[in-house]
Amino acid sequence: MKSRPACQDHCRGLSRSKIKLLLKLPSYARGSEYFWFFSILLSIPLVLLIILPLGRMITTPEIADLIFTIKEKTVQEALGRSLFTALMATLMAILFGTPLAYILARKSFKGKNIIEGLVDLPIMIPHPVIGIAILSLFGRNTLPGKLLAMFNVEIMGSLTGIVMVLTFVGAPFYVNTVKSGFENIPVRLENASRSLGAGMGATFFRVTFPMVWRHMILGAVMCTARAISEFGAVVIVAYHPMTAPVLIYERFTAYGLKYSQCVAFWLIIISLLLFITLRLLSRERRDR
Repeated sequence: MKSRPACQDHCRGLSRSKIKLLLKLPSYARGSEYFWFFSILLSIPLVLLIILPLGRMITTPEIADLIFTIKEKTVQEALGRSLFTALMATLMAILFGTPLAYILARKSFKGKNIIEGLVDLPIMIPHPVIGIAILSLFGRNTLPGKLLAMFNVEIMGSLTGIVMVLTFVGAPFYVNTVKSGFENIPVRLENASRSLGAGMGATFFRVTFPMVWRHMILGAVMCTARAISEFGAVVIVAYHPMTAPVLIYERFTAYGLKYSQCVAFWLIIISLLLFITLRLLSRERRDR
């Protein structure tokens, strides 16, 4: 016990590395340090793969070109159209995807695995195939297409078709995220609510919804992100009216990389502002 103060005074003058050597860290501590070191080391290439191309694209265009591009009516309409159709697709996913996610999370039935596989299918198949499949069903010469035409609803070359495509590709991200949220809520809480006389609807909105809304916002963000960036299926169903990804592709093929970068820059900025806004709304509600 008497030598302890002297040891502490001696350690104060040593570097951190020498202290570690002096104290001889146990093997599990050294293994933990090695684990985190190699984890960070292996993470760096992926982080750079994301940051460097996006950083290069954002910093390459000149300010004058960016200002000129955003003043173009065609660019404004394409950006607004992408934002509008992506948000409409997200609303469709929320409206029809929330009940589906609840059913998949709470019920077991024959064919459930098939339904879950079908929900995930748009993630796996090539997106031009999605556009072709939708036109095969709702084309102008098909029976469903003719029925829609009776109500002046067009799928090919229309905002309706774009919203349908974006809902198709974005809904799986919403459904899977919200389904995970429902599964994390104990069923006993809902049973307790119903045992006290609350109906299924009251239980959902008073008990389940307050605990799952964060997953709904996260699912909506992921759905919007997927929808606003869609190109392959949209270009099949509706090349016109142009969304921002289609306009970027057209300018790249017609004028080259320089003219497409400016439109891509504004699409990234608008998407970033949208997602930051959704995150802030989520945080404000959480603080309440």
